[in-house]
Amino acid sequence: MNWLFGSIAFWVAAWALNVWLANSPWRERRAVRIAIPVIFGISILVLWEGVVRGLQVSPVVLPPPSAIWARILQSFDILWRDFVQTAIKGAVSGYVIGCTAAFLTAILVDRKPFLRRGLLPIGNFVAALPIVGLAPIMVNWFGFGWESKAAVVVAMVFFPVLVNTVQGLSEASEMQRDLMRTYAAGYWQELVKLRLPAAMPFIFNGLKVGTTLALIGAIVAEYFGSPIYGMGFRISTEVGRLAIDMVWAEIAMAALAGSLFYGLVTLIEKWVTFWHPSQRG
Repeated sequence: MNWLFGSIAFWVAAWALNVWLANSPWRERRAVRIAIPVIFGISILVLWEGVVRGLQVSPVVLPPPSAIWARILQSFDILWRDFVQTAIKGAVSGYVIGCTAAFLTAILVDRKPFLRRGLLPIGNFVAALPIVGLAPIMVNWFGFGWESKAAVVVAMVFFPVLVNTVQGLSEASEMQRDLMRTYAAGYWQELVKLRLPAAMPFIFNGLKVGTTLALIGAIVAEYFGSPIYGMGFRISTEVGRLAIDMVWAEIAMAALAGSLFYGLVTLIEKWVTFWHPSQRG
């Protein structure tokens, strides 16, 4: 029980420290803003470790973080191969294809208003399709390789990016567009110099939503057919073998990959839309 009481005491102390930092005069400093979530995350891991060890929870039910970390170190080569197969080949390739196709389609929808009435309602319908119904169809069409996972990712990210881009292209006010026409600007000049910059916050909103959907789609698709490696394949296999520490190791790798992917898109957004009020300060 010493583990349990010690972890609870650590969590209470970390909570008090976070409250003090959040209300301190230095709360707006970058170091403090980074420290608060780091301390909170460490306290959650310590509490998890203490509860599992103090209550003697079976590792089949819930392994402690130390066991998960040990599994990551022991099986890093397997985890890395699964990461490359799922995150790089499946998720990233499908994400790039889907987002590019969505952007080009949004330009076409903007040029042809009748497509807005015909295509966007279909997009809402497709976005509501369950991935567990879509994934086996894609696997049947494109095989067991990464191509079927990329196809699922394309289907998942296409319409969120399309809808956000179409909405963003209509953000420029009529007065601004009249001014561009006063200067004899054509459609493409107006698009590049006025409407695309105004649409960038909306476009990046769709891109950030797509980062989470991409990895989820690739992992779920691997449940319905995969080579002998991949995050989804490994999770489904190790669950059957009751190797729950390996399952959690894959989950940790997937969470890290998703966070890094989201963070990369956010950094690009800050660089591209530095002028926007949301990025100031």
